[in-house]
Amino acid sequence: MPGKAVARFDETIHGVVRLRVCGMLARLGATDFAVIRDALGVSDPTLSKHLKQLEQAGYIRVQKGLALGGRTKTWAELTDAGRVAFEGHVAFLREVTGD
Repeated sequence: MPGKAVARFDETIHGVVRLRVCGMLARLGATDFAVIRDALGVSDPTLSKHLKQLEQAGYIRVQKGLALGGRTKTWAELTDAGRVAFEGHVAFLREVTGD
């Protein structure tokens, strides 16, 4: 998506866990729940709560499916709206910090 992001504070993204989740998903694309959890060092319930908030805002899509061995795996990925909101929030933070 070419062009400069419009700087805009986003209350949903601003929470530190949600900000880090969005940052990971922006870099990695669709990412496994366990990878996100381990990278952030949070519990399953904590990550689930934050993913639900991002999903309810329309910023991420959460998908479940079977992995090898028949276990259910959960992946999360940014939606287009989520990417725009994240980039805008990062632009806002850069303005605030003078970067």
